Amino acid sequence: MGSLKVTLCTGAAVVLATLTPTAYAADGGGVSVTPASPAPGGEVALKISGCAGTTGSAASDAFVADAKLVGAAGTLAGETRVRSSLEPGSYDVKITCGSVTVKGAIKVVADASQSPSAPPSTPASPVAPVHAGGGGTARHLAAVDAHAAGPGTAHAVVGLLLAGVAATAVALRSARRSRRTG
Repeated sequence: MGSLKVTLCTGAAVVLATLTPTAYAADGGGVSVTPASPAPGGEVALKISGCAGTTGSAASDAFVADAKLVGAAGTLAGETRVRSSLEPGSYDVKITCGSVTVKGAIKVVADASQSPSAPPSTPASPVAPVHAGGGGTARHLAAVDAHAAGPGTAHAVVGLLLAGVAATAVALRSARRSRRTG
């Protein structure tokens, strides 16, 4: 049983090795990339068939991060993003699933829908901060005039009255303690 598994994995590796250099063509081989020729900054979906395991990875200098491949029944799939700073060209991809390692290439092309001087339609990173924290009070406090919302005469009078009550309470308590001890 063990030698059958090794034979199948070796056969799959040989088939994948012969088909992988054209993996970017996605013409029904063991490895497919969608879209076949991504532009810098684009999402890429990878799919590999003939793997014995249920997890794997695809690594390339063209990717922002390694693609984590998961699946069952010999087919693994995953997604990653192409680096937005890449120049068009061919980049090596190393796919690993179980004990099988397959090397191939991905062809990154310039986005033909844009002129060289036009900005990209999808920015590579967020262009505006996320509205988080403060519960919306930051915007409210930024719009309020600090001098108009500060304490007025009424606040000062209330504060003085409370300080007087606190001082009287401390004095009375001190007087009661001194009578008991003396």
